[in-house]
Amino acid sequence: MDRLRDLVRFYETLAKLKERVGGCRKLAACDGKMSWPRRGVYFFFEKSELRSDSGSGLRVVRVGTHALKEGSRTTLRKRLRNHKGIKSGGGNHRGSIFRLLVGAALMRRDGTPRVPSWGQRSSAPKEVRERELALEKKVSAYIGAMPFLWLEVDDEPSPRSLRGCIERNSIALLSNWGKPESGAIDRPSKAWLGRCSDREKVCQSGLWNSNHVDAGCDNAFLSELAKLVSQM
Repeated sequence: MDRLRDLVRFYETLAKLKERVGGCRKLAACDGKMSWPRRGVYFFFEKSELRSDSGSGLRVVRVGTHALKEGSRTTLRKRLRNHKGIKSGGGNHRGSIFRLLVGAALMRRDGTPRVPSWGQRSSAPKEVRERELALEKKVSAYIGAMPFLWLEVDDEPSPRSLRGCIERNSIALLSNWGKPESGAIDRPSKAWLGRCSDREKVCQSGLWNSNHVDAGCDNAFLSELAKLVSQM
């Protein structure tokens, strides 16, 4: 019951964030003219994934941030652009674990296109990337249609940053990994693509995340989250 109470509070805070930023955006509709905070945390939803226990509305399916290594210059805009892909519809799954996970699940669900090189190595020559293009386009279309919210958290890059704390604890709170059937909250729908993932942590957690899904949650982060939202 404590976790359910915390999830209700979490989603109430995201509802306030949605009001503050003027609604969700979709990456497919984002262009270079849109303004973004320099650093932050993002929360992705899926249109067909509904909350069933903590209230009504869409459930969060991915939480992420960036620049957790000291000295990193990655901005929120750049991280979201990595997930979105490029103007032609393609993208680079080697630069986005989100894209990698979605692409692998699409392959397992649909059977085609089969891309043996998917997720292999940190870089690939042009001919390999050309063979991956059809799947990259599918990934771009899938992620591009997902509504998301963003929260400004402009602290310095560090593993101990507040952004990292919010990301880690949000994932831990949302995750159904390791929970008994009676303890699972806001289960993914039977048709959720993540059920086709080759990562057990994605399948069981109900999130497009593999890090932190098995971590404990310090619900003190909820007060920090609410404070940051009030400052947006």
